[in-house]
Amino acid sequence: MTEAVRARLQSILPPAVTIALFFAVWEVGCLVFSVDEFVLPRPTVALASYFKWQSAIWPNALQTLMTTLVGFGMAIGAGVALGAVIGYSSLMYRALYPVLIAFNSIPKAALVPVFVIWFGIGTVPAILIAFLISFFPIAVNVATGIATVEPELRDVLRSLGASQFDIFKKVGFPRAAPYFFASLKVAVTLAFVGSVIAELGAANSGIGNLMVIASSRFEVSLVFAGLLVVAAMGVALYAVFALLERRMVAWAYRGR
Repeated sequence: MTEAVRARLQSILPPAVTIALFFAVWEVGCLVFSVDEFVLPRPTVALASYFKWQSAIWPNALQTLMTTLVGFGMAIGAGVALGAVIGYSSLMYRALYPVLIAFNSIPKAALVPVFVIWFGIGTVPAILIAFLISFFPIAVNVATGIATVEPELRDVLRSLGASQFDIFKKVGFPRAAPYFFASLKVAVTLAFVGSVIAELGAANSGIGNLMVIASSRFEVSLVFAGLLVVAAMGVALYAVFALLERRMVAWAYRGR
C-alpha cells in the first residue's frame, strides 16, 4: 500500500466508521427499546421512505440547495467586504463590531414573518435568512484575520516604507485567508439551517415545505428522509470547501 493510499484511507475511514456506528446505534436502539416509528423512525425506514418519495424529495431538495447557495454567495460577498473594512480600520472595528454582535443576537426565525410581509411567501425570504445566518461567521473571521497581524511585523514593514494599505494588501488579507476558508465550512452549514427554517413557514417549495406537508400527513419517516437529504447536501458542500481550503491555503497547515 502506497503512502498516498494510506493517507487517503486515514482521512476517509474515521468519518465513515463514525457515521456507520451512528446509524447502527440508531437502528438497534429503536429496535431494542421498541420506539414507535411515529416518534422516531429507524434509518432503514427513513431510507425506504426516501426511495418511495424521491421523485418529490429531489425537486424540493434542489430548490433548497439553490436558495442556500444564493444566500451563501451573498454572505461571502458582503462578509468579505465588511470584514475587510472592520479589520483594516481600528476605528471601524470599534464602531461596527458591537453592531454586528447585536444583529447576530437577533433570532433569524423571528425575521421570517417580517420578510413574508415585505416580500411575500416564496424564495426571497429563504434566501435572505440563509444570507443573514451565514454572514456573521464570514465577516468576523475575515476581520479577525486582518486585525490580528502581529504588531512587530507591522513595525518592521513600516520601517521598510510600507503604508497601512500595503500591509493590509500584502500581509493582512493573505493572513486572513485561513480564517476565511474556515468560516466558509461553518457558514455553508448555517446557510442550510436558514433556508430550511424559512421554508417551514414562508415558502411553497423546498425541503422545509415538504417537511411541513409530511408532518401534516403524519409521514414522520418522510420528514426524516428530508432531513437526511439536507444533511447529505451539507456534508457534501462542507467537503467541497474543505478541499478548497487544502488547495488554497495549504501553507497555513504545512506542519500537519
